[in-house]
Amino acid sequence: MARLLDEFVGFIDDLNAKGIDYAVCGGWAMAIHGFLRATTDIDFLILAKDLDVCRKILAEHDFDIEGLPLDFDGGKTRIRRVSKVDSDTKTLVTVDFLLVTESTADVWKDRQKVRWDKGEYWVVSPKGMIVMKEKAGRDKDLIDLKYLRGLENES
Repeated sequence: MARLLDEFVGFIDDLNAKGIDYAVCGGWAMAIHGFLRATTDIDFLILAKDLDVCRKILAEHDFDIEGLPLDFDGGKTRIRRVSKVDSDTKTLVTVDFLLVTESTADVWKDRQKVRWDKGEYWVVSPKGMIVMKEKAGRDKDLIDLKYLRGLENES
């Protein structure tokens, strides 16, 4: 996870330096919101217009394996995947870009800038994470939902 954290921080530093809008989502957003769990990839919500520059930034970090476009729910969910094989561990490291669509526009608008670990990051809010997790509905999402709803009840 430490190497994945380094990839995460390095990429976000570049996004911030270039003024690219993003919101961390998925397992990293859960960690930022205080619920640590294992994750094997890095997920970002981004605007479609920023996809090419995000891919270029990743290429500078040796991410050179482009996945096929993943579109679900009639285009309501659009994922673009870029990976690399870590030279030391020989494991696949993947970044998923979830493109902002009409179904995630409110989630995007509600994102928050938070201080965590080594810097400041734009992250999907707990309320937005609930929306995303309810749509995904996998076992791990149901566990995450229980935690996120607890956060909602605290506020």
